[in-house]
Amino acid sequence: MRSELPKVLQPLAGRPLLAHVLDCARELDASDVCVVYGHGAEEVRTAFPAADVRWALQAQQLGTGHAMLQAMPGTPEPNRVLVLFGDVPLLTARTLRSMLDAGQEDDVLILTVDMEDPTGYGRIIRGGDAVTGIVEEKDASDSEKEITEINTGVMVCPAAQLRKWLGRLSNDNAQGEYYLTDVIGMAVADGVAVHGVKAQNQVEVMGINDKKQLAQAERALQSRLVDELMRQGVGFADPARVDIRGKLSCGRDVFIDVNTVFEGDVTLGDGVRIESNNVIRDSALGTGVIVHPNCHIEGAAAGDDCEIGPFARLRPGAELAAGVKVGNFVEIKKSKVGEGSKVNHLTYIGDSDIGGNVNVGAGTITCNYDGANKHQTRIGDGAFIGSGVNLVAPVEIGEGATIGAGSTISKDAPAGQLTLERSKQLTVRGWKRPTKKS
Repeated sequence: MRSELPKVLQPLAGRPLLAHVLDCARELDASDVCVVYGHGAEEVRTAFPAADVRWALQAQQLGTGHAMLQAMPGTPEPNRVLVLFGDVPLLTARTLRSMLDAGQEDDVLILTVDMEDPTGYGRIIRGGDAVTGIVEEKDASDSEKEITEINTGVMVCPAAQLRKWLGRLSNDNAQGEYYLTDVIGMAVADGVAVHGVKAQNQVEVMGINDKKQLAQAERALQSRLVDELMRQGVGFADPARVDIRGKLSCGRDVFIDVNTVFEGDVTLGDGVRIESNNVIRDSALGTGVIVHPNCHIEGAAAGDDCEIGPFARLRPGAELAAGVKVGNFVEIKKSKVGEGSKVNHLTYIGDSDIGGNVNVGAGTITCNYDGANKHQTRIGDGAFIGSGVNLVAPVEIGEGATIGAGSTISKDAPAGQLTLERSKQLTVRGWKRPTKKS
């Protein structure tokens, strides 16, 4: 990967490759999940602190068969062992269930796929429907090289038999490694039935070995995620120009325009309209919300029928009640904005509690930080904040109060009154602008 980051931690749809593989294993209700790890060992384990898995260290990378040997000591004897790969993240539980159901519990099953160009892959040799062997590219005859069915490496074996076959592996080969695929020949020799189950497409079983393949997998997974949402009724202006890096839950009649990125856990209510070029992370938007172009929304919640943007930023802790309007170049952080209030232009709201039907004028700033501590601003229902106002927290603006434009308010403003603070305006007669010296 030409990266300091271990391959299985490379991001796919915003999550490590290994996270997708573990999700698939959990969907199968596996009684035991073991991760064999080696390169970047501690970094890999640290990335999954809460994972309910068994970890097996492969201190020396001596091949896939050797990797399986590390996992076997803790594997229950009656189990069937399903072998997955940390760099094959697009496999679905549905495909694997079909594979598991394709034979008896004592059979060996291998997942195969037909490829237009099978060069470099081990070919599946069949005798009728049964698999009789796997021939690697370098050992294949001309006729065997014409076979398009290849081995993906994914297999199912009875644990007791697999333990026996792994003990008989040899590393007498050009690479000096123990190959897991060698157990197929041992199974055939022992009279165990070996079935090849074909995956529907090669994209699902693609391995990732470089950044180009990672990008191809990203587009394939995004297409799968968007297809599922469209089947649920979500509309997209262009399904190819959206990125879902987490979980996106949508109500009815949702429309998403181009170049929107969803990260973490995002919920969109019925009738939500997301216009172009937005980033929405770990947020919930209620029914009928409109997000205009070029907004950044993170850790926020918006009630029904809110209107956000364009060029608005909602930071963590921003909570908008129903019918709130947040306009262009407005930033809101760790604040509540009451029902029907408007914050339309060039404004910063931080650590504030704003009531309902409040109008916050252009250029208003809540001065919430004194250099050491954050302080609260409270604005009562129906207040009107004029343009260019600085509210120096801690401060409270009473219900129905009006704050005159250009004021710096550092003391509480009473309810229902006009409060303003301005220096005396002066005109200097006869003053001239300075000019450059010749």
